[in-house]
Amino acid sequence: GMIGKGYRSKEVIDSMVANGVVYMVAVGGAAALISKTIKKYEVLAYPELGPEAVARITIEDFPAIVAIDAQGNNFYEVGQKPYRKI
Repeated sequence: GMIGKGYRSKEVIDSMVANGVVYMVAVGGAAALISKTIKKYEVLAYPELGPEAVARITIEDFPAIVAIDAQGNNFYEVGQKPYRKI
C-alpha cells in the first residue's frame, strides 16, 4: 500500500491495479499525531530519499482512509462527482 494526501496519475493507478496495491490518504498537517501510531519503521530501499524512501511500517490505529482501492476505484473521482458543476 501507499500513504499520501493527494491525487495519483492514471499510470500510477494502473500499476496499483496490476500489483494489488491500495492508496490510503492521511490528514495533512497531522504528522505529529499520526507518528504516534507507528510502531516500527524499516527502510527497504532508497534510504537517500529520506521520507520518500520505500519502507515497511507497522502501525496501530492509523487514521487514514482508502482513497483508491486495488481495483482502481477512485474516491477522488466518485466522491467529488456529485459536487461538480458543468
